[in-house]
Amino acid sequence: MDGYIYLPYSCIIQNKPVLDFGLQVHSALGPPPASRRASVFRDLCAQEVEVLSRAAANLTLVEIMAASKPVEPQSGLPRWQLALLVGTPIVLGVGAVYLWNRSRTKQRKGTGERKTPEGSASPVQGQEGATREPECPLDRAQAAKNKGNKYFKAGKYENAIQCYTEAIALCPKENKSDLSTFYQNRAAAYEQQMKWTEVVQDCSQAVELNPRYIKALFRRAKALEKLDNRKECLEDVTAVCILEAFQNQQSMLLADKVLKQLGKEKAKEKYKNREPMMPSPQFIKSYFSSFADDIISQPLQKGEKKDEDKDKEGEAAEVSESSGYLKAKQYMEEENYDKIISECTKEIESCGRYTAEALLLRATFYLLIGNATGAQPDLDQVINMQDANVKLRANALIKRGSMYMQQQEPMLSTQDFNMAAEIDTRNPDVYHHRGQLKILLDQVDEAVGDFDECILLRPDSALAQAQKCFALYRQAYTGNNPSQVQTAMDGFEDVTRRFPKCAEGYALYAQALTDQQQFGKADEMYDKCIELEPDNATTYVHKGLLQLQWKQDLDLGLELISKAIEIDNKCDFAYETMGTIEVQRGNLDKAIDMFNKAINLAKSEMEMAHLYSLCDAAYAQTEVARKYGLKPPTL
Repeated sequence: MDGYIYLPYSCIIQNKPVLDFGLQVHSALGPPPASRRASVFRDLCAQEVEVLSRAAANLTLVEIMAASKPVEPQSGLPRWQLALLVGTPIVLGVGAVYLWNRSRTKQRKGTGERKTPEGSASPVQGQEGATREPECPLDRAQAAKNKGNKYFKAGKYENAIQCYTEAIALCPKENKSDLSTFYQNRAAAYEQQMKWTEVVQDCSQAVELNPRYIKALFRRAKALEKLDNRKECLEDVTAVCILEAFQNQQSMLLADKVLKQLGKEKAKEKYKNREPMMPSPQFIKSYFSSFADDIISQPLQKGEKKDEDKDKEGEAAEVSESSGYLKAKQYMEEENYDKIISECTKEIESCGRYTAEALLLRATFYLLIGNATGAQPDLDQVINMQDANVKLRANALIKRGSMYMQQQEPMLSTQDFNMAAEIDTRNPDVYHHRGQLKILLDQVDEAVGDFDECILLRPDSALAQAQKCFALYRQAYTGNNPSQVQTAMDGFEDVTRRFPKCAEGYALYAQALTDQQQFGKADEMYDKCIELEPDNATTYVHKGLLQLQWKQDLDLGLELISKAIEIDNKCDFAYETMGTIEVQRGNLDKAIDMFNKAINLAKSEMEMAHLYSLCDAAYAQTEVARKYGLKPPTL
């Protein structure tokens, strides 16, 4: 299921290892296109503020910043490797952007709201309260500013503005630090009056005089957001986060908010006008392999149709030749997937005998190309066909439920899976896919129960066996129960022994081994995956990430990810991962190119919004580097 599980922000901040379940690939929505997915998608910052129970969200800049927080790695790994360990795409220089301008740390004042005006930035400040008359222009400017501060604290903002304006007029132009403070203070007063244009103007003056003025940059960012100028807002808040060494949650929250807004806006427009794209044959085969009891994915038996129509022998031969559905099935066997939707449409429009099957098959391929709008009416129609084969209706409910999950509608998703279980109680696919839904909803005990039911109905279901081990491992790991962790690891050993041809078992086992820092054995498991499924590009990406974490071998990691793109040029996981690494190497233009390629391959609007967030964050970094010379260290 291309779904997502929240992981706590504190896990990243404290450098606690967390799971990357990126290879839980077989489900009702197919192989996950990125390392945060197949079961892991993190909205870290929002979790710090409130407990969330939704099943999907956008991974954005807050994660990037959180992973860069300057804390000591417990494992001794460099910070960027730790970021890769948790599978989080890092856009502003994973762990490399930290402790910028240590000498400026004392200027930061925690995470409190920055509302008050600045005090004096000159030695004259120590003379406040003196009875003597100011003698020089700067002294008089400071006195006007101090008077303005008193008005500000009393809530008399118009009077404060007048005093700050006087201070600006009196201050010698060569005293840039003091002058920038006066502009920033006046901006603070305008902010209280919600005069956002004036705030931007005064903050811009302050930043021009002092390009690394954190308060002015942040105040301007907030005003730009109010003015719906999110692009420039993002640039300012990116600079602030770098200058603050990613330690101020207030600025990180703003960055996250703006990136999500930008990502959603761009994705909405792009997705509406996108050209549907068929995924790779490997993706499609992996998708259908997750169904054991699916009529439309089973190959046609030779002579099957004639046997069904023994009393209409001549007509049976004619049907076999003219049925759009049967032609679509033939194209499936030939992996000629581009013609399937059109052939199913012919069957539907002619009201052929396989109308229900054609509707379900067409809906399935609509989902595969990311056209949920086209898929839903077909699924609805099949579900409401009371005289249709119950297995067709159950399969349609599974797919609609998975679609709802992708659209962040967990209640509707749950309803569909429960309905499928009611109408087809002995369908193993229902329990298999509902088990994955329960994992996404963090209902692990119920997930294990569903996998057990699937295994009872289909003892040879290697996928259900492997995913049950995964669920038990996740439960034990998050519960910090070493004995149960070992039991789950033993379970993986048993699954790979009993089902040596199941690539999924090795893949999930490799994920757990990586989490346990058993890198050599994890590498062996990935090699077995590649041996079984040499065309599965995602395995090469995960193996490449393992090299970065295990051996710090950047060249080998990039070579494996490049191999993934060579195998499958529609693997958005590979493009996204390559983009995050190129950001860390300082190759921002190449990173943006990789993100844009991934965007063009996105299979859902939500996924596209996430990718736009990564791309926008990378672009913002290029602008910050150009404007302020803030370049994080690179790998």
